[in-house]
Amino acid sequence: QVQLVKSGGGLVQAGGSLRLSCAASRSIFSTNTMGWYRQAPGKQRELVASITTGGSTNIADSVKGRFTISRDNAKNIVYLQMNSLKPEDTAVYYCRSTWPVIGSWGQGTQVTVSS
Repeated sequence: QVQLVKSGGGLVQAGGSLRLSCAASRSIFSTNTMGWYRQAPGKQRELVASITTGGSTNIADSVKGRFTISRDNAKNIVYLQMNSLKPEDTAVYYCRSTWPVIGSWGQGTQVTVSS
């Protein structure tokens, strides 16, 4: 129901930018808050950003001012624009619906930021 497509993950130098994309089925996308999460090696998975069906966003303090989340309701895609990337942003990034339906975890996409 949620799959990471044309993810945009990869290797980037510190200070660079990447955009992640995540497509969902219409039934999930149109009725749920969508979220981006990440898990760095040896750390717990954390919520990076979320966006409601109405477009209200919540951004983690660790990435506030650098990351933005948006959604294209016509295409059922949620984006995570990541700017001014830092080595500590290196992680596997996941998306899923967060409310009211808590979606399953997909395969994720690796983002590696080199110093």
